[in-house]
Amino acid sequence: MATYVVGDIQGCLKPLKCLLEKVDFDPDCDVLWSVGDIINRGPHCLKTLRFLYNMRDSLVLVLGNHDLHLLAVAAGTRKPSRSDTLEKILAAPDRDEMLNWLLHRPLLHREHGYTLVHAGIPPQWTVDQAAGYAGEVEAVLRSPDCIKFFSKMYGNTPALWSEDLTGMKRLRVITNYLTRIRYCTPEGELDLVSKGPKPNAGKKVAPWFSHPNRKSAGERILFGHWASLEGHCNEPGHIALDTGCVWGGALSLYHLETGMWTRCACKKGKCNGEALTWEAP
Repeated sequence: MATYVVGDIQGCLKPLKCLLEKVDFDPDCDVLWSVGDIINRGPHCLKTLRFLYNMRDSLVLVLGNHDLHLLAVAAGTRKPSRSDTLEKILAAPDRDEMLNWLLHRPLLHREHGYTLVHAGIPPQWTVDQAAGYAGEVEAVLRSPDCIKFFSKMYGNTPALWSEDLTGMKRLRVITNYLTRIRYCTPEGELDLVSKGPKPNAGKKVAPWFSHPNRKSAGERILFGHWASLEGHCNEPGHIALDTGCVWGGALSLYHLETGMWTRCACKKGKCNGEALTWEAP
């Protein structure tokens, strides 16, 4: 049995199939972990969602911000963005079955000594705390209150966690930490504007995983969301999986047991050459 972790797919089904074929993935004994953002912006979102849904018994998926956006649009609480590529999913006859499955996916998964999350964990939380707070959002997603949550999910405030937060503000900041964080202060105040490999000018922030006194230091964390890192994290035990497939970069697959990488270069959501495998330094 092998466990593979894949970066942000975003509707790029052909590179995903290329990677799975390259490593001889066997759904009867192997497991695929996904950091989320399985759909949107790419060319084959419906086919990707169906493909992953059909292999759901061999899949561990945590929700990303694009996955939550799809659920909000499908619930009628948010209009599609101009750059969305969700039309075929929304019009599909089997959409309700697949979207209900998505609603029951976690925001954080822990197994084999690793933590799987879409974006990251703020410095002021331990992994245990992050799992507990993720559970608060997961419970709402699986309840009738999910419609209200989706209507209040969007926004960059509060930018800083407080245990005193309640209601939708509390759920929003938890969601932003787990599915949108890149840069923050040592105290965990979010900068949700900076997206590049360096923060915007004047921002006194750093990558969430680089703060030396963060409470998750020493943990092994697998995350995506940050394509501009190009898979480079330089933090021991932290694995950055998003290598920008949908933007013309690559789709990356990490073998949890061996540390081997397999990567497929991409162009317009399609393979741009043979997948290559190598050992991490």
